[in-house]
Amino acid sequence: MPTENIFTRRESEARSYCRSFDTVFTKASGSVMTDAEGREYIDFLAGCSSLNYGHNDPDMKQALIDHISADGIAHGLDMYTDTKAAFLETFEDKILKPRGMDHKVMMVGPTGTNAVEAAMKLARKVTGRTNVIAFTNGFHGMTLGALAATGNEGKRGGAGIDLHGVTRMPYEGAFGEDVDTLAIIESMLDNPSSGVDAPAAFLLEPVQGEGGLNAASADWLRGIARIAKKHGALLILDDIQAGIGRTGTFFSFEEMGIEPDMVPMAKSLSGMGLPFAALLVKPELDIWKPAEHNGTFRGNTHAFVTARVAIEKFWSDDSFQTEVKTKSAILSEAMNELAKEIPGARVKGRGMMMGVDVGSGELAAEICAECFRQGLIIETSGAEDEVVKVLAPLTTPVELFRKGLKILLEAAAKQNTTRIAAE
Repeated sequence: MPTENIFTRRESEARSYCRSFDTVFTKASGSVMTDAEGREYIDFLAGCSSLNYGHNDPDMKQALIDHISADGIAHGLDMYTDTKAAFLETFEDKILKPRGMDHKVMMVGPTGTNAVEAAMKLARKVTGRTNVIAFTNGFHGMTLGALAATGNEGKRGGAGIDLHGVTRMPYEGAFGEDVDTLAIIESMLDNPSSGVDAPAAFLLEPVQGEGGLNAASADWLRGIARIAKKHGALLILDDIQAGIGRTGTFFSFEEMGIEPDMVPMAKSLSGMGLPFAALLVKPELDIWKPAEHNGTFRGNTHAFVTARVAIEKFWSDDSFQTEVKTKSAILSEAMNELAKEIPGARVKGRGMMMGVDVGSGELAAEICAECFRQGLIIETSGAEDEVVKVLAPLTTPVELFRKGLKILLEAAAKQNTTRIAAE
C-alpha cells in the first residue's frame, strides 16, 4: 500500500489537490470515493467536472472491458477505427443534429488546454489576425497560448515567459452589476485609437469555473456574439468545465440563441474520466492542412468507447436532463441557505455548477477542510479562492446529494461561528 512518504519524497511540488485531501484513495464508485483505511467520502469535486456521470459507470466500464478483452484498438493516432466511427455517428445523431449544429469534430491532444490552443490557432489562421479577446477571471488552460488567455495571476506566474497575443476585457459583472461591460467592450473596439488590435476571436466561458462561478446571462452572451460578428471576429465558447450537462443541458449555451464558431470540449466528454478533448468547428472554418495541428494522442480510442455509451445512455431522451434540473433546484435551495449563514455571502453559478462566495479565501478553505474531515470532498474557486464550489456528479442519488449538502451547510455554520468568536 502506498504511503504519503513516497509522494512527498518523489512527486513534484506542483501537486495540488492532494494537499487538500490528505489521504490515499483506493477505489471509487458512483459519487463515493474510498481511501486505504476504508473510509468513504462523498465526492462533490468529480474530477473538477471530469466525472459528470460519476466514477466507474457500470455500462461504460463493461463496454470498455469488452473492447479491451476483444483486443480492440488501444492507440491508433488519427487512423480510422470502428470505435471512432461509432462515437462520431452517435455524437452526430444524439448531440449535433437535435441542436441544429453542423460542426466538424477535430480530435486534439487529450486535455482541454489543447482544444483551446487549436481554437486560438485556427481563429488566427482563418482571420489573418493575431489578437484574441479574453476576459477577466477566465481560465482556459496551462499551456502557453491558453495560459495567455487565462486571467489568474498565480497560474500566469508559472509561465516563465511573457504571455502575449491577448487583450483582456471585462466579463459580465466584473465592475459590479451597475456597469454595462458590453458598452465598454464595444466602445473600445469601435474607437480606432483605443489601442486594441482587431480581434481574431472572442474566447470565453459561459460559466467561469475556476474564475469563481461567474455565469453570463443570455443577453450578455448574445451581445458578445453580436460584437464579434460586427468586428469580423470568431466566437469561441469554452465549454470544457461547464458543458456535458453541468449546467442542465449538454452545452452550457443551449437555448440562448447563440451559434458559436468553435467549442472546445474535454473533461466529461469521455464519460468516464479518460483523457479526451475535441474542438467543434463550423465546416467553413475547417481550413487546416493535413497534420497542421496534430499530436500522438489526438483522439483516445478507449474514450471513444465510453463516450459513445455515455451519450446513448444519458442523451437519447430528456429524462437525464430533467433529473439534472431537479437536482439543480435542490442545490440552489441549499446554496441560498448557506449564503444566509454568512454575512455578505452570495450564490453564484447555475445548474449543477453552483457555489457560494463567502467573502474570504481563508474562510472558504476552512469550510472545505471541515467538509473533508466530515467525509465530503469539495473545493474552492475564484480570484482569491473565496467561492465554495459544488461540482457533484450529475448522477448522484438525491438522498446522497442531500447528505453531502447537509455536511456542507453544517461545516459552513461551524466555521463561521468559529470565525466570529475569534473576532
